[in-house]
Amino acid sequence: MNNNIKNGPLKGLTVLDLTRVLAGPYATMILSDLGARIIKVEPPTGDDSREFSPFINDQSAYFASLNREKESIKIDLKDKKDRIIFDALIKKSDILIENYKPGTMNKLGYGYEKLSKNFPNLIYASCSGFGQTGPLASKPAYDMIVQGMGGLMSVTGHEGQEPVRVGTSIGDITAGLFTTIGILAALIDKNNINKGQSIDVSMLDCQIAILENAIARYFATGKSPPPGGSRHPAIAPFECYRCMDGYIVMACGNNKMFERMCKAMNCIELSFDERFITNPKRVENVINLKQELEKLFITKPIHYWIQTLEKENIPIGPLNNIEQAVNSEQIIARNMIVNIEDNNLNNFSVAGNPIKMSLHEDRKSRDKVPQLDEHREELLKELKLEE
Repeated sequence: MNNNIKNGPLKGLTVLDLTRVLAGPYATMILSDLGARIIKVEPPTGDDSREFSPFINDQSAYFASLNREKESIKIDLKDKKDRIIFDALIKKSDILIENYKPGTMNKLGYGYEKLSKNFPNLIYASCSGFGQTGPLASKPAYDMIVQGMGGLMSVTGHEGQEPVRVGTSIGDITAGLFTTIGILAALIDKNNINKGQSIDVSMLDCQIAILENAIARYFATGKSPPPGGSRHPAIAPFECYRCMDGYIVMACGNNKMFERMCKAMNCIELSFDERFITNPKRVENVINLKQELEKLFITKPIHYWIQTLEKENIPIGPLNNIEQAVNSEQIIARNMIVNIEDNNLNNFSVAGNPIKMSLHEDRKSRDKVPQLDEHREELLKELKLEE
């Protein structure tokens, strides 16, 4: 991989990436998009996600979406020769990130306490299911586990239905995001005090951290909030509405906006209805409100209501599927879909970088996806080691 093509605020930093599947690789993908060099250290069998569908030319598109522009070297940390290589990689790295079960790195002799003595400037990030401390620290976890245990699934879906998982792996992804935030904060610390540190991120902790309104409602009322479908628990109208040819999503965050919406829809009387005259009243009578609004929405197609309500500056949009979302004009204009330049993945695209920075180019493509152990020879040469 040609690291000269990369730019960004983290250019010049080297990340030793011992992560696999999603949470850790998502964090290192972000660091890569911000310019860091990522050396992915894989076990002899490779990252588990290399076996995850869908496949293109026998290559996992799942793995590709997270690991483009990384370098791969296969290392067995129990093998003496491979440990020599790994030791040399640590010496040249600014950041080490791992998502093994807590205690694993200590048993292998690569825990933070030991490494920090020889590499005091090393930033050492650990991302695990339940963190490095607490009664569940040694318990394994996947996204589904922390979504369930963290309370998120209890507020997702519709009341009376079976529990529903959020449609994306938000347990892993939020952990990846918080791990990245921790690493960036540690880099600022390092610049200020010339010292590295350890970072401990738990997937379950991150689920608690993003519950926002649900936690507020519980501590305010003493009751666990139920699932609310597409509705917001504290604002109305704020949900999906059925139109003649599909659904729209609409939100009115204050009384003036609600009045403008009613006027545009020719139902101004609703803004004076005692059931809907304030936001707390609208939330209390949200089912009745939806029924009244959908009587009108179903009489016209989606594009009519979007055009009509956008004129009044009402937040509104279509309920897109994935195909519609990734091909929308706004997403294309924001360079949020980028192509991977990989001969084995013709016309394969992934999500771009949502962080737009005035001093750095927002590249239109990403370099290839590494084959398992593809960069071993190059790295050994760079480290001045022999096989």
